[in-house]
Amino acid sequence: MKNTINHIFFDLDRTLWDFEKSAEQAFEEIFITHALSEKGIPSAKQFHNAYSIHNNKLWDQYRKGEITKEILRGLRFKLTLKDFGIENAKLGEEIGTDYVRLSPLKVNLFPNAMEVLEYLSGNYKMHIITNGFAEVQAIKLRESGMIRYFDEVITSEEAGVKKPHPGIFEFAFKQSGAVAENSIMIGDDYEVDIIGARDMGMKQIFVDHKDNGNVNGCTFRITNLKEIMNIL
Repeated sequence: MKNTINHIFFDLDRTLWDFEKSAEQAFEEIFITHALSEKGIPSAKQFHNAYSIHNNKLWDQYRKGEITKEILRGLRFKLTLKDFGIENAKLGEEIGTDYVRLSPLKVNLFPNAMEVLEYLSGNYKMHIITNGFAEVQAIKLRESGMIRYFDEVITSEEAGVKKPHPGIFEFAFKQSGAVAENSIMIGDDYEVDIIGARDMGMKQIFVDHKDNGNVNGCTFRITNLKEIMNIL
């Protein structure tokens, strides 16, 4: 296995970057800054929970190309505020701007992320493939110090299509000089990362941080990033 892999492609959010923890910290700051308790919202946690429902639905539409990034960014907070009886598009836009600014500065990585990247860096070319917004992902990689480990950062905006579309993997191969046979994809989203890579003929490591199990059809499944060191 180790002798056949030259290129490692990582997903970023929820694979290396603890997206939920960073989001929670950003919401706590936003809750205070915008005095949301005075507007009738009980807690930052409840605001975040309501937001997550809208955000997940809108991200699914964004991945399918049904809405633009601009619509997603503005609408998700407008709809969340509406859940609490607040009709204020301007406030929604302001919170949306603050969230995009704050969340990548709240650095939270999953356990052993840096140790694993350091271990792999001497033997493999490593890259990121992400559906996340390019400018946000660039800040996360810089602020966390992870950027030094990656040769190419492939974003869906740059590729013109989103995972699991074959086009983003083809674009990644072209940018990195990799081919499917000497590459492995490491990600947390079974449909987007694992099936997408498998359909391209790549090996895959499914990062199941929550240990949900019951997953078939991936090359490897792990529950802690450190397990990668036993595979590669």
